[in-house]
Amino acid sequence: MIPIKKVEEIISKHKELEKLLSSGEVNPKEYATKSKEYSELNSIISTAKTYLNFEKEKQGLNEIINDSNSDKEMIELSKKELSDLNSNFIEAEKRIKIFLLPKDQDDNKNAIVEIRAGTGGLEASLFCADLFKMYEKVCGKKKWSIEVISMSRSDAGGLKEIIFTVKGNNIYSYLKYESGVHRVQRVPETETQGRVHTSAATVAVLPEPEEVDIKINDGDLRIDVFRSSGPGGQSVNTTDSAVRITHLPSGIVVSQQDEKSQHKNKAKALKILRARLYEAERAKRDKEIASERKSQIGTGDRSERIRTYNFPQGRVTDHRINLTIHKLTEFLNGEAHEEVNDNLRLKDQESLLQGLGT
Repeated sequence: MIPIKKVEEIISKHKELEKLLSSGEVNPKEYATKSKEYSELNSIISTAKTYLNFEKEKQGLNEIINDSNSDKEMIELSKKELSDLNSNFIEAEKRIKIFLLPKDQDDNKNAIVEIRAGTGGLEASLFCADLFKMYEKVCGKKKWSIEVISMSRSDAGGLKEIIFTVKGNNIYSYLKYESGVHRVQRVPETETQGRVHTSAATVAVLPEPEEVDIKINDGDLRIDVFRSSGPGGQSVNTTDSAVRITHLPSGIVVSQQDEKSQHKNKAKALKILRARLYEAERAKRDKEIASERKSQIGTGDRSERIRTYNFPQGRVTDHRINLTIHKLTEFLNGEAHEEVNDNLRLKDQESLLQGLGT
């Protein structure tokens, strides 16, 4: 059971924010934060009221059922209402528990996504490109914007690596479940015997930190500049526009050469570096609460095989929740992606609830 006081606090806070936002006296700097908090409470307020009114409504229905003066039809109707009331109460309790779970402080952040071809040679690079197209379609459906930071193409027209940012609302809360090893099983175009090959690509989803989230001291950086190179190593620029930044304390190295401007390459490299340093801090924090994290789905473990895309059988299998859907084409088109994500989110929440002993 959820303490009644906790539910009353939700309703009280909702009323307080509603009054504050309608007063016109909110500091402009705080308005966005207060509005977001109000919106979150608004999504649970009717459920909270249902939960609070349960005992009163239950008592009223039991009085009718146990009243010797009640006619048979009224008693049967009240029993049906009581059954529905109990079902609604159980669902309301579950929703409120999930709402009261500790929030991931990064859920509302934008994300930096890194996709790299893994085992499988050229076929892996083609799969890497397929994954990027899939995320493009998912983001398009959700009205999220994508900006490519860097891209390295393979000889087969695929991608060895691509790094891009995704901007919008609550990006990380959705995309964090994509981190890990994605495996594809299909017959490559170059396969003459029709044999199914297995290839892989790794996906890393990093929350994009604000500058205030992670401070980088200039003295901790070694910045090297060099000429951009294309396939085969040939120079594609006559100036030293490419940038390599080494963060000396951590040893993290980021190179950027996609832009013709050294300043733009430096800015992009610093954005990636900041995200990787922030992710390292997250990993350290998660390790300190490892017993809790073990029960969660969105751990961001890049070495974990999370999903298989099987073309001959037209299926997608997410190994973390043992879910298989026979909608491979729809999934790659971004149409069935949310179905899997919803199941991952639900399983993650259920695991958290069990971990908290609620």
